[in-house]
Amino acid sequence: MRLWSVHPRYLDARGLVALWREALLAKAVLGGRTKGYRQHPQLTRFRAHPAPRLAINAYLQAIHEEATARGYHFDRRKIGRLQPVARISVPEGQLQHEWRHLLCKLETRSPEVHARWHRAVRPQQHPLFRVHPGPVAPWEKSAPE
Repeated sequence: MRLWSVHPRYLDARGLVALWREALLAKAVLGGRTKGYRQHPQLTRFRAHPAPRLAINAYLQAIHEEATARGYHFDRRKIGRLQPVARISVPEGQLQHEWRHLLCKLETRSPEVHARWHRAVRPQQHPLFRVHPGPVAPWEKSAPE
């Protein structure tokens, strides 16, 4: 499961569809509707939010908006209730770590998308997140040693 901190605009089609599915899985986990993935580290920041289920809905909404802008038809009904929520803090180091990780994936999987974005120095974060100075998040499992 990868719940990207970077804005969904940077994902290729395969990545955007995967993010939608993984965020829906996260929604099910946060709603207590799964047996697996309950301790997944990517859920740490959502669980720490005062309203985890509303936060994941807001996360899904931004993915849905990106998909709609691209002409995809993701089922809006799967998002659930929306209302304003507090933004989640993400360290700059985490955003940069994910950016490098995404660029590596895109270079192999979608060279045309990689070519469009590889020169971006500081990618925009997902709208749910607010960036602050700091290293890679402690819950990140793919962080370099």
